[in-house]
Amino acid sequence: MKIFVPPIKSQGIKTKLVKWISSNVENIEYDNWIEPFMGTGVVAFNIRPKRAILCDSNPHLIRFYNAIKNKEITSGLVRKYLTKEGQKLLSSDGDYYYEVRNRFNENGNPLDFIFLSRSCFNGMMRFNKKGGFNVPFCKKPNRFAPALITKITNQVENISKIIQQGNYTFKNQDFQIILKEIQQNDLVYCDPPYIGRHVDYFDSWSEEEEIILRNGLINSGTKFILSTWLSNKYRTNEYIFSIWKDCNVATKEHFYHVGGKVINRNAVYEALLSNVMLK
Repeated sequence: MKIFVPPIKSQGIKTKLVKWISSNVENIEYDNWIEPFMGTGVVAFNIRPKRAILCDSNPHLIRFYNAIKNKEITSGLVRKYLTKEGQKLLSSDGDYYYEVRNRFNENGNPLDFIFLSRSCFNGMMRFNKKGGFNVPFCKKPNRFAPALITKITNQVENISKIIQQGNYTFKNQDFQIILKEIQQNDLVYCDPPYIGRHVDYFDSWSEEEEIILRNGLINSGTKFILSTWLSNKYRTNEYIFSIWKDCNVATKEHFYHVGGKVINRNAVYEALLSNVMLK
């Protein structure tokens, strides 16, 4: 299975877990693939369902992928934009990053979004309480070298083809809304913010929301698979044994390379929770 990496980066991206997730859904029949928390979209774009409804509370993600779907953003446009903006970044010794960040926080241009995603510190996606992107620069003025621009351009082209080949709907909405729209013949994949761990992605996440999500999935009567964490070297996710105690569980060790400090980049045991049998 060849893995297609999306052009947008984020902490917790499931690129290295896609094959594992895919192996647990490949024999399930469903009408629509539903994701209340699409994030970068890496799972859906690699499982490639015929019909998908991909939702997220982050409007910038949805705006970016709708722009690709509507061909407002193309690989050629991205190449031209990153070449031009990358030169400005280089000539300013990196200071131009903050000009783009301020511009993005004012108008939300999806091209500026990909610029920030690929030149911010450690590929993090973080917003302040007012919704402003606040990740600092990666301190590499030559960030957009020709090789990286080609890589990003190819990623945009690959994801564009996948979107055009399917029937994909991208929605900026709260997870509770899509939970009410799920039909019994759908398959839901959830990758919510990881409860019990520091979250600063776009919205915070609470125990109350975890319970709402659990109840919504159970009450929908549809099949679902949810990604979460089981444990790291410091602690265990006790919610698996309380809120999700009636679910089937599969685990896999995984290492995240994204974190503000190297000391925070540790191995984590990932967990899949489901009301179907897991591998």
